[in-house]
Amino acid sequence: MDFKQSVTMDPSGFVLLADYVPGIVQEIRYYSTFNFVGERIDGYEAPAALLTVEAARALKAVANEMNVQGYRLRVFDAYRPACAVRHFVLWGIEDLDLRMKPYFYPDLEKQALFQQGYIASQSSHSRGSAVDLTLLDMRSGKEVDMGSPFDLFSERSHPDCRAVTDEQYANRMFLQSAMVRNGFQPIDCEWWHFSLRDEPYPDVYFEFPVSPDYLKR
Repeated sequence: MDFKQSVTMDPSGFVLLADYVPGIVQEIRYYSTFNFVGERIDGYEAPAALLTVEAARALKAVANEMNVQGYRLRVFDAYRPACAVRHFVLWGIEDLDLRMKPYFYPDLEKQALFQQGYIASQSSHSRGSAVDLTLLDMRSGKEVDMGSPFDLFSERSHPDCRAVTDEQYANRMFLQSAMVRNGFQPIDCEWWHFSLRDEPYPDVYFEFPVSPDYLKR
């Protein structure tokens, strides 16, 4: 598949996630500087989560299920423009930029992040139906302990890693089970990442910016 020929700027099938899931917590890391690159990522013009309508509906079902059990969803990333992925690739080529290594990839070299699948040259996020998230305990107001933080590129972040405690592993499986029940599928190297199983645009990568204003055009 030719990546360039698969890119479009058309946002007509997308929605603002907060409009579908009231009360969802958003911590869009790639809009901030606290991410593995250490700067705001290209294409992130607002700290907002955008998703395809189909993925947003499925995530609303997850949120409703979790709310009943005393949890809220905290989203770190959703739709990711193709230009953001190119930003990641260019960062990977710049060997001198290691400022965030202690926080996000302490045990790996930068090129290993691509070789081991933590960062892709074409991301499912750019198809608009993938989301990175965790759970918040509404009673304590704290994140549920998953055994590793978001975007820690390490075997410890693999969903099936048993180096974590039994409670941390159970928390991962609790989140994963809810996502799978509602139409999402996990990946094997990140407990926080899920893609809609029947995504509406399996062969299309989107380029438009992460911006609520862009959806209104």
